[in-house]
Order: sequence, then structure tokens, then C-alpha cells
Amino acid sequence: MRTDLDIARAAVPRPLEDVAGDLGLPLDTVEPWGPGVAKISLDAIGRLGPPRARYVLVTATTPTPFGEGKTTVAIGLSQALDRLGLRSVVTLRQPSLGPTFGIKGGAAGGGYSQVIPMERLNLHLTGDFHAATAATNLLAALIDAHIHHGNALDLDVNRIPWHRVLDVNDRALRRVVVGLGEAGDGVPRQESFDITAAGEVMAILALSTGLPDLRERLSRILVGYTRGRRPVTAGELGAAGALTVLMFEALQPNLLQTIEGGAALVHAGPFANVAPGVSSVIADTIAVRTADFVVTEAGFGAEVGAEKFFNLKCRASGLTPDAAVIVTTIRGLKAQSGKHRIVSGKDLPGGLLEDRPEEVEAGADNLRRHVEIVRLHGVEPVVAVNVFPGDHPAELRAIGEICEALGVRHALTRAHAEGGAGCLDLAEAVALAAAEPNDFTHLYPLDLGLREKIEMIATRVYGADGVAFDKAAETDLRRAEDDGFGHLGICVAKTPLSISHDPSVRGAPHGWVLPVRRVRVSAGAGFVVPLAGNISTMPGLGSKPAALDMDVDPSGKIVGLS
Repeated sequence: MRTDLDIARAAVPRPLEDVAGDLGLPLDTVEPWGPGVAKISLDAIGRLGPPRARYVLVTATTPTPFGEGKTTVAIGLSQALDRLGLRSVVTLRQPSLGPTFGIKGGAAGGGYSQVIPMERLNLHLTGDFHAATAATNLLAALIDAHIHHGNALDLDVNRIPWHRVLDVNDRALRRVVVGLGEAGDGVPRQESFDITAAGEVMAILALSTGLPDLRERLSRILVGYTRGRRPVTAGELGAAGALTVLMFEALQPNLLQTIEGGAALVHAGPFANVAPGVSSVIADTIAVRTADFVVTEAGFGAEVGAEKFFNLKCRASGLTPDAAVIVTTIRGLKAQSGKHRIVSGKDLPGGLLEDRPEEVEAGADNLRRHVEIVRLHGVEPVVAVNVFPGDHPAELRAIGEICEALGVRHALTRAHAEGGAGCLDLAEAVALAAAEPNDFTHLYPLDLGLREKIEMIATRVYGADGVAFDKAAETDLRRAEDDGFGHLGICVAKTPLSISHDPSVRGAPHGWVLPVRRVRVSAGAGFVVPLAGNISTMPGLGSKPAALDMDVDPSGKIVGLS
């Protein structure tokens, strides 16, 4: 069987200047960055005219730990729209090295619906992740240097919320102590590492609208509190200029192409479970001026990625979606029946692959809830059933009957096996849905209190009965509002493996309460982060990480990347 890497390498890419030309991008705004990759200057925005594309979000039902092909379907949909004569651009997040070398592997799509060159996309690309890592850690170093050299701002060393980052899964760095050693080695204090994709600088990269906005957001970063409990920002520390120096080239989106030669803008990569989970506002701002359709995605299920797309990204960009696609699968819905235990790194249970349409129906409440979430924001969804080899006709019919009962358009897709040709029915359904007027709305007004905004997400999106705030979370909320952060949006950090906070709970649970243990302020990104349940911002490697299968062969080719 040909691997995704084999298929990607066998593709014959178009000259990237031709891909850029199709979009009407002035060639002097396209900077080649090695074979198959270019940066797009922000000057292009002012030279492309007004937005004209239909804007389509791709989200999903609750995934299994292996993912259900959302990126593959998004790419396949974009390719299918091109086949229908509707020029399309797909805008995606850049993969993090953590999952790439962990369990999930790469995130460039799969089969005949991929973005190429696959190796470059998954392994460094143009260095945007490294820029975000460097900027985050520079700010941490500046904080520690300020404290070491007299602490003129009177920072309380026990109240420094800024964490260092690394784009690697490394559980040993979740809790560390810095400044040990001689007197010249700094002031000892407890510190934490997040993965880069969970850090605030990555979220700022995703949500910034331009260079001035980037600098302003970086200057607003909350770095700590004085001993008198006054918040201190990166701007007060004098760090905003240096952070902008590290990030301004990273603000330019990356142009690549799909395996069928369509345009793909890949930019930023915040995780959806602990961060916004969207590609960049800048990429979409350029894309909507160049095509008939822009297909973008948001991470994990609709209660995580789509909610943040609607309420954080769309607020930042000013763009409004014309339609949404909810990707689901037979195995995903059967997993939501609660009758199968799926473990990362292990084979799927045999019963999950047997012909059991009754289990599809048993897990269908999960699909119904995700349809409700999209409609809650005034957008009409289209359900894309991502067909895997071995799916049974009776089970596929069961999903069709569920969709018909919901009154929602649906289509079978075979993006992995057939590329754009396998998504033509979906493309036609999306084009029809996008042509209809909708009544897009944000879930909450920003002037609502932080507690009330969190409760609204918990009850109306997740289906919880309410929220239980730990005493520490109550203190965090009170201080955040006292410090002037009550107007910020909400970016809940929770498991992506359940609509609830508990990864073991399946379907669309009722009669439960969302626990919030702490609340972090991400003032530069423009949101606060309630930590719901046992959620970590630094993943760990499994017992058999993908890294153990990767190497470079004697000819200099990467092997084992999936």
C-alpha cells in the first residue's frame, strides 16, 4: 500500500508562481522560500481588492484519538470546488512537531487530498513555530533578567504567569525550577513549559490582523504582577519591540499547493483544546480577496474548534462564515456509543469494524449536538461522511437517515482515496448552502461578565447544567475583572475527546456540571482561558511515539513520516 509520503512525492507540483498567479497575487508580494513554498507579503492585502469569496468552515464531531480526517476532507473539498470551476483556497494550520513525532503523525491531509511538499510542511516549514518559540522564551528571559538586575518593576517572583515553551511533547518540563546554582545564575523560582502551539504568542500570530496589531498584542501580554498585585505587561518591561522583531516575518502567511495544484495558505498552529485552534486571520484576509471559496478548518469537534472560530477568530477578522461542514465517520459515531474502548497507539477494537448500524444510531446524539452547535451561531451545516475502506453500506445509510431527520444536507466523501473527485457531492452541497442567507451571530457579547460568558459556553454549547468554579478559579475571575480584563473573550481549555470535560464520557451527555479549576489571562491574544477538568498544556510522548519510526535513508530522503 502506498503511504501518504509516497503519494505526496509522486505528485508533480505546478510552478508556485502559477499557483500565485491564479490568485491574482502580484509576483513581487510572493517571496520563494525554497522548493514548493513561498511567503506572501502583507502588502498584498491592499493590492487585491475587497473580499469576494464564500467563507466555509470545516469542523467535526468528537474525534477518536487518531483523528477522523477533517484536514483531509477540507483539502478534498477545496480540490472538488476547483474541479467544479469554482476557484478555491484552503487555509490550514501548520502542524506542530509535538503530534508529528508523537502518536498522531503529520497533519498535511492524507492520500490524494494533501498539501505538498509534505516533509517541509510537517518539519519546520518557514520557521514560524521556531519564531514563536524564540519570542516566548526571549520574554521569559527578559522577565528573569529584570528580576535579577534589581527588579525595578517590583515583580512578585511567585506570581509570574508567563511560561516558557518548546515544540516537543515533553512531560518532564511541566513543572521545573529555574535560577538554581550560583548567585549569578538568576533568582530561583518555579516555572512551567507549555508546548509552543498552546502558548499565547502562537495565538497572537493566529489572531493578529497586521503588523501594528501584532505589536500592540505583544505589548499587552501579561507577564506578572507586582507585590502590590498590579498587573505588569510586556510593554512595560520594554519587550514589545524585540518580540515584534522576532515575529514580523512569521506574520507573513505561507503559500503551498494541494496535490491537485490548488492554492493552500498554511499559517499559525494553535491547538484547539487549549488555544483558539484556527489558522491565521491574515491568511484568510488574503484568501477571501483571491478566490470564489475559502475553505478553512478549526481543530477537533465543533464544541471546541468551531465555537472558538465563531467567537474569537471571526471577531478578530470581521469575516463571517457562509457555511460550515461537519466531518464525521462511521467509526467516530460508533465510538460515541460507548461500546468500544479506543486507546492511542493501539489497534482499533475489532467490534468497531463490524457491521453494526445500531451502534451508529446509539452514537448519533454526538452528531446531533454538533449540528446544534453550528446552528446556534446562525450557520447552516453540511455533514461530510468521511468514508473509510471497510465501512458497511447499512451503517452509511444509518448516518444518511439521521441527517435527513435533522434536515441537514449530507454527502459521502472519499477524499483520501479519490482526492477532489471523491468530494464532488460535498462541494455541490456546500455551494448550495453557502449561497443561502444565514444569520451568523456570536454566542455572547463581550461586555458580559467573564463568569456569565463561561457559563453560556458550558450550558448552550456543551449542554452542561452549569459550571462549578473552584475557589482558586473564583479568585482568578475576580482579579481578572478588577484588573480590567472582563471584556475579553473566552477560550476554554478542555479535553477534545468528549463534549464534556471528561474524556471517558461519550455521546452528548446531560445532567453534568463543568468544573473550572483555574483561569488564565491571555491579554495579548484577547481572551481568558478557563482550565476545565484535568487538562495539560504540555503533552507527553506515548510508549511508541512516531519518532521511533523516522529516519533519513542513505539517499537523503526522510522515511517513516506519516
